[in-house]
Amino acid sequence: MQYMDYTDLIDDEPVLQRTARTRTRKSKQPTLFSKTESGSDVHETEQDDPLQPFLDEGWIKGVLHVVKSGKEATVYCCEASASTGVELLAAKVYRSRNNRGFKNDAIYQEGRLVLDTHERRAVKKKSRVGRTIQAGEWINHEWETLRALHAAGAAVPRPYAQRGDALLMEYVGDRDGAGAPLYRLSIDRHKARGLFEFAMAQVELWLTHNRVHADLSPYNVLVAQGRLVFIDFPQAVDPRSNSNALALLERDIANMCRYWEQYGVRADAHRISRTMWGRYIRGGM
Repeated sequence: MQYMDYTDLIDDEPVLQRTARTRTRKSKQPTLFSKTESGSDVHETEQDDPLQPFLDEGWIKGVLHVVKSGKEATVYCCEASASTGVELLAAKVYRSRNNRGFKNDAIYQEGRLVLDTHERRAVKKKSRVGRTIQAGEWINHEWETLRALHAAGAAVPRPYAQRGDALLMEYVGDRDGAGAPLYRLSIDRHKARGLFEFAMAQVELWLTHNRVHADLSPYNVLVAQGRLVFIDFPQAVDPRSNSNALALLERDIANMCRYWEQYGVRADAHRISRTMWGRYIRGGM
């Protein structure tokens, strides 16, 4: 498959569903989270440990530390079991819908099908059951999106398992630390254009496989060993069934163009998004 060369669109002038609430305890009963420290406090869950299934099934041996806690979820670095073939895995535990950053998620939910009649009615009424169903669908959607995009060769973390409120996936980084988000780094200006073009090729690859990230920014692009890895896909939309897809694609590309401009990459976000969308609609990807 041939991807578009966006060089001609660039100026020549270089320029985790619900996270268990935690509290400090003196309990002697260990959990996975009892090994995870935050400051001087050691935390344990007040409800079932969302990562316990991964331990029981032999995916991980324990939790090492918190990688980040964001608007959608908390991510933990876990020691992987030898059977996985890797040293570390990342576990993403989602927050409850009420605590998520995407309060108005209707634009992302459009086009997502709920087959069960009773569940569809509960979602429409926005009842407690309906909100629980939507929260579970949010998690499952990221799992399925990561599976599809990783299989297509996209630069996303490899997904390993999904159980309840949590996803288990490739850990981007090593024992010295996690891959840093793009916004924290200073990029070599000589490499900026190549990285930008790689990012645009990734966006196009996702679109080829009927996905628009819909929240792409320097905050959810990681850099590890000189490569870009794209994360956080629960809100991704399918352009075949979501009328907001083009607007979201334009926003994603505009965010990337604004970031790379500081390194001398001047690109027309509107032209890139419209060109990419046109190729998608015509089936030219």
